[in-house]
Amino acid sequence: MTITELVKRAYELGASDLHLVHGLPPYFRIDGQICEDGLERLTDAECMLYAKVLAGSRFGTLVQNGELDGGCKIADIRCRLNVFMQQGHYSSVIRLLRDKIPKLDELGLPDAVAEFPWYRQGIVLVTGEAGSGKSTTLASILDHINHTQQKHILTLEDPVEYIYTPDKCVINQRAVGKDTKSFSNGLRAALREDPDVILVGQMHDPDTIEAALTAAEMGHLVFGTVHTNSAADSVDRIVGAFPADRQQQIRQQLSMTLRAVLSQELLPRKYGGGRVLACEVMKVDGAIRDLIREGRTPCIQNSIQMTEAAGNILMEHTLESLFEKGQISIETYQSALHNPFRTKEES
Repeated sequence: MTITELVKRAYELGASDLHLVHGLPPYFRIDGQICEDGLERLTDAECMLYAKVLAGSRFGTLVQNGELDGGCKIADIRCRLNVFMQQGHYSSVIRLLRDKIPKLDELGLPDAVAEFPWYRQGIVLVTGEAGSGKSTTLASILDHINHTQQKHILTLEDPVEYIYTPDKCVINQRAVGKDTKSFSNGLRAALREDPDVILVGQMHDPDTIEAALTAAEMGHLVFGTVHTNSAADSVDRIVGAFPADRQQQIRQQLSMTLRAVLSQELLPRKYGGGRVLACEVMKVDGAIRDLIREGRTPCIQNSIQMTEAAGNILMEHTLESLFEKGQISIETYQSALHNPFRTKEES
């Protein structure tokens, strides 16, 4: 099969990713699971051809470096791709990027998330492992702003995943590596580009984090992602990105600028296939601000629990609710718990 035919098949199956590996049939990631579709095993010649087609004029770079990132349209479907060498053969992974941005109220998110588009300034983090739906959540939040407020939205992404159609907002979408050298460079430039809302696709390195904190201090609303599974872990990850002699300063800045953290996971549904969303929400109040500044992040979980009436919710409570409603299995419930000592006995 050609690359075009394989991508079309992946789209028809509802797959998020397509894997092409020598000696194996094409594999599709569907609802988080790697599946095959009864296709023939791929030969070395086929994998080489796929690599050449995907790399195009950059094939020499692939040969030299052993791997290549990129993006392209295949069968009118926007794709993110990585081609790489393994054991002397070429492998390719193609992620299918969806064009339709779902409405915020269609995602099954906690009610508190509906407040995020209306924040005037500060930092909002959406966290979770790869494939947990962070990009979709952020796209829905930004598109809600696009349709309800008159703002300038600036995004920094690697790659650009969702394409917005400007409505009430002016929107600029910059691809890292193509439109700007790095997230931190793009953020520093953003301060001179009159944004109201800034999306930072990844907040991993100290330069990017510091630039995001500065942007929030200057009155911008900054949305960012971190690969963590809880609000407390997100705070520790950001602070831990800096050397020890700077961490207290970062805690101070973060305590003053952080508005909310949404942590999410997509878990296999017990019946009927598909996945169900589990979330933790932390809206920062005075008590949590003090905990961040004082470095008492282990106490954040208790503070979230005490303020659930205000819209906060612990991941453990979300998981318990999903289990009691029969939406996830006992095995999924127990494996997803962050605190293994709080498992629920199977009834």
